Amino acid sequence: MSSLKYGKASARRSVAYLSLLGTTQLHLRNPFVIAAWSVIFPGMGHLLLSKYLRGFFLFIWEVFINYKAHINLLILYSFIGDFEKAKSVVDIQWMSLYVPTYIFAIWDSYRTTVDLNHAYMLASREDAEIKPFKIGSLEINYLDKRKPWVSAIWSLLIPGSGQLYIHRLVMAFFVIAWWIFICYFSKLLPSFHYTFLGNFKQAKSVLDMHWFLNIPSVYFFAMYDAYTNTVANNKLYDWEQSKFLKRRYENPNFVIPFKKNLRGDKVYIISTFEHSVYLELAITAIQMKGIKKENIMAISLDKKGEQRALFDSIHSSDGLSLFDLPAILAVIGGIFGGIYGFVLKWGPLLWGLIAIFSGFILGLVIKLAITKKYSDRHNDEMGTEVVLMIECIESQSEFVKDILWSHNALGVRKLDLDDN
Repeated sequence: MSSLKYGKASARRSVAYLSLLGTTQLHLRNPFVIAAWSVIFPGMGHLLLSKYLRGFFLFIWEVFINYKAHINLLILYSFIGDFEKAKSVVDIQWMSLYVPTYIFAIWDSYRTTVDLNHAYMLASREDAEIKPFKIGSLEINYLDKRKPWVSAIWSLLIPGSGQLYIHRLVMAFFVIAWWIFICYFSKLLPSFHYTFLGNFKQAKSVLDMHWFLNIPSVYFFAMYDAYTNTVANNKLYDWEQSKFLKRRYENPNFVIPFKKNLRGDKVYIISTFEHSVYLELAITAIQMKGIKKENIMAISLDKKGEQRALFDSIHSSDGLSLFDLPAILAVIGGIFGGIYGFVLKWGPLLWGLIAIFSGFILGLVIKLAITKKYSDRHNDEMGTEVVLMIECIESQSEFVKDILWSHNALGVRKLDLDDN
């Protein structure tokens, strides 16, 4: 975040807000990616921006109007070449209501993304404080670092559980409710049953294609939303902890260790950490042992030109997710696989799964080619993010080192300037 400072009273914008229902924050988004999700399903682009009321309205509008106008069936019969059936199934009156709202959702999500990107840049320059911990009678919410791939995997297993993992309760309940609703009306589970028994004809006959064509969109949206918000939350945690350390443990009167400053049995313990809750636990544990706050210096390092990882992790969240294009192409593949599977032998489910996998792999290949990552891939390793210096006496040095090691320090050393 920028160094431009504002007083608390004058700060007009904040990068994040914690409530018992979740963490809402501003961060930079690609407006084309957000618009693409609105193309896939109106409302999803707004939900990715945490514009919940507008997103819920557009999502429910899409479900209702699509059902009344038979848009999904129109798409199905059009792509399999049964144009007479497509014309007979569509309801023109409801379709006339559908098109303007569909276009509005795409335009508004793009426009809102641009506006919120500007708001984020201004908020980051104002550098307003945020409260990282919220507790109430029903829930507890706090900033923490989580693994993006864990949230993605849980979302793929149970859509909505990835949002629960990162405490996005509103989105979690919404996704879970609609996932159950769509699965029930599409007869997805009975169709799976017959597909795995090899009875493809029965699997196709039991499946409701109108509702089934919504499944790829909801399924991969849940995964993408959980993954990207985990990355954003990790970056927010690093930023907030950096501000806390600078405010509390960068004492201008701290005596920098030079040889002339080392008198008597005074020693300095130097250690390195990544941003995590263990860093604060280590500092407070050392203070409880009698070492004053004024004798502790915590320096949060700025990151310069950080090499981008293939996958974001709890230790490295560069924000260039490789999952945006693969997720979008997987949704498109799932829809078309389901459509053409309706007339092919193996049925919509198997062809949908094949198309989903193919779209996801194609998206990864394209993304890797565009970003030229084949030569830049590196292992996901923890790196030094904070340097901790503790001034103490010789008799305290061993327990200080033990505390640091037991709290996941990356490296610890007693500074001995008498060595030649």
